[in-house]
Amino acid sequence: MIELIAALRAALGVEAVLTGTEIGERYRSDMSGTGRHLPLAVLRPNSTEMVATALRLCGAAGAGIVPQGGLTGLAGGANAGSDEIALSLERMSGIEELDPQAATLTVLAGTPLETAQAAAADAGFLLPLDLGSRGSAQVGGNLATNAGGNRVIRYGMARAQVLGLEVVLADGTVLTHLNKMLKNNAGFDLKQLFIGSEGTLGIITRVVFRLRPAPRSSSTAFCGLGSFDAVLQLLRRAESEFGGPSAFEVMWPDFYDFVTAHEMTKARPLPQEHAFYVLIEHQGNDAEADPARFESFLGSALEDGIIADAVIAQNEKETQAFWRVREGYALDTLPAIVNFDVSLAIGRIDDFVSACRERLTARWPRGQFFFYGHIGDSNLHITTAIDYAPGEGMHDVDDIVYGVVRDFKGSVSAEHGIGTLKRDYLGHSRSQVEIAVMRRLKAALDPKGILNPGKVI
Repeated sequence: MIELIAALRAALGVEAVLTGTEIGERYRSDMSGTGRHLPLAVLRPNSTEMVATALRLCGAAGAGIVPQGGLTGLAGGANAGSDEIALSLERMSGIEELDPQAATLTVLAGTPLETAQAAAADAGFLLPLDLGSRGSAQVGGNLATNAGGNRVIRYGMARAQVLGLEVVLADGTVLTHLNKMLKNNAGFDLKQLFIGSEGTLGIITRVVFRLRPAPRSSSTAFCGLGSFDAVLQLLRRAESEFGGPSAFEVMWPDFYDFVTAHEMTKARPLPQEHAFYVLIEHQGNDAEADPARFESFLGSALEDGIIADAVIAQNEKETQAFWRVREGYALDTLPAIVNFDVSLAIGRIDDFVSACRERLTARWPRGQFFFYGHIGDSNLHITTAIDYAPGEGMHDVDDIVYGVVRDFKGSVSAEHGIGTLKRDYLGHSRSQVEIAVMRRLKAALDPKGILNPGKVI
């Protein structure tokens, strides 16, 4: 490896290759905290050509290379081993073009999502992709994991926001398809191979996002409901009456009660207890009519008994307070938490919650278990806080949660990827034939297995 490091420094420049004590702790792990080693070296290219050169050299040496973005992932997908080289895209940041006629935004892959959102907003557009980690998450990582977030119900996952990509393959070949057209059926849609592949098939270096008109109105309400059937009725009525909500967040009482009682949140939008709580948001283009239409929608739902109580945010401060409840940052104060990101058929989500809670409680009677999520796009989040006995740990709770997911024919990953933490459970959600095809794609595009080794499959 000494010869490889020397070759990389000669080709990329000394400032682009970190080794030894030059490697900071932040390169050790993503936000899962499961990274145990600093990488052998960290490469910091500032151009696509430098990425291609790095891959050619690493490929010739058979060295594993692990792409790193903002390191906000939760599945261990960006963690490098002590004998592997991390390739950070942090120096490949910036807006390259905003085309108002095509309504597209072209950015480098290391650009923070929030920076891309701000560039779109400054031009009167909306980049719908949105996550809580928007300030540090990079768009290349967002696409590599096919990130979801708060607005999937209206605009779709990350892959639905992308028109074109530039990707560097394992052998250093640069695949450039910075398409700006909505319709382009000229052969295979190659960009979709790389979106969601977690850097195992190629490294994304440039992105062309599809932009949408910036909304002129936004209305947000917190609702209390008496049953999960009522939750689904509210969702379907919202979809039919005003074209669908831009966000539809559901919280079970265990989550709501804990978060709203914590000093970090300092808000309880609805003082009475309910079986379910829903944060619903609608964004539209009629600043005068939309808020009245939203209020009328909630009023009719209240009259028809779908919701038991509701409060509408009267200003941006109240809107942010509502969202602070849903973000649930208070959960991070609990010891030994494990977060899950799963997906189920919408109509079976509450049945899943009951079955999952029953099995977890049977194993850990004194554990704390919280259920919440986007729901309207089938995504459920689970947070567990357990005082493990000696010999117990994360894999014990993984086995139970993912076992219930398998029983309900759900997905072990809704939006955070597979990485290493869910790799052993991929077969719970994918057939052996599907996994075999994934392996064939990996072998075709990365025959030496140097790209993000051991991740996903």
